[in-house]
Amino acid sequence: MTETNNISGPVREAKSGSPVAMIAISVILAAALIFLIAKYFNQKNKMIEMETVLTAEKDSLANELRIMAARYDTLRTDNDSLNAGLERQKKRIVQLLSINASNIQLIKTYRAEIGTMREIMKSYIVQIDSLNTRNKILVAENKEIRQEITKVKTTNTQLEKTKEELTAKVDIASVIQAKDIIAVALNKKRKETTRLSLLDKLRVCFTLRENPLASAGPKEVFLRVIRPDSLVITSSSENMFDFRGNKMVFSANRTADYMNQDVEMCIFVDNTGDFITGNYSIELYLEDNLIGKTVFMLNKK
Repeated sequence: MTETNNISGPVREAKSGSPVAMIAISVILAAALIFLIAKYFNQKNKMIEMETVLTAEKDSLANELRIMAARYDTLRTDNDSLNAGLERQKKRIVQLLSINASNIQLIKTYRAEIGTMREIMKSYIVQIDSLNTRNKILVAENKEIRQEITKVKTTNTQLEKTKEELTAKVDIASVIQAKDIIAVALNKKRKETTRLSLLDKLRVCFTLRENPLASAGPKEVFLRVIRPDSLVITSSSENMFDFRGNKMVFSANRTADYMNQDVEMCIFVDNTGDFITGNYSIELYLEDNLIGKTVFMLNKK
């Protein structure tokens, strides 16, 4: 009976210590669980914060890209090479806007690329501004050149007009005029008469004036005797000469050797029966110019 009591004592002690161990283990497990839960929520909060930062950074990058795209749309130039570069940069912006960056490293890479693109855009802006400035200078220079050309044309027109006026004056000044024109009717005895019945010849005498501006040489003078009824007396229907683009009938003609000095000469017209009574006009022509006029009269008596 005594031995049985000694064996059952330790067993009861072990049974009485088992709840304490379980409690200790439970406490340890609970602490570990609390630590893991805390760590989980901490990591979750960090992930949420990181996601928030990534989202904000992506939105910032996207906003910068849109602003850059808008800036590129405002850049205009006539330079084909610059236009091609601008198109490449705008296409790259569209590509970057379509990319969904999922980590900070990618965002840093895109941030660096955006910085490079920003510098490239600044370079384009400087080049375009330089081209625009140069174009403005060229436009101003072209305007000045056009104004100068207009002035030169105006001056040339004025000079041409002045030249024409001077040429006209020289042409007028170089015309050989006739002076001392006298027309008289002659009878067969070469005596002057005013009677139509005694008329044998008409004599027209005059002097070709000296003119140092005129050309020297043979000068053909054409005489027109115009009747009171405006008909021109002529001995042949072939007696025609050119006057300022028109054909005119002449009564008689004579060539003189002109040496820029006064030349006295006479032209005779035979009475072929075409003379009538009344007042006659006499006209002298030389080198496309009317050089002198006079009148005479024939009576019946």
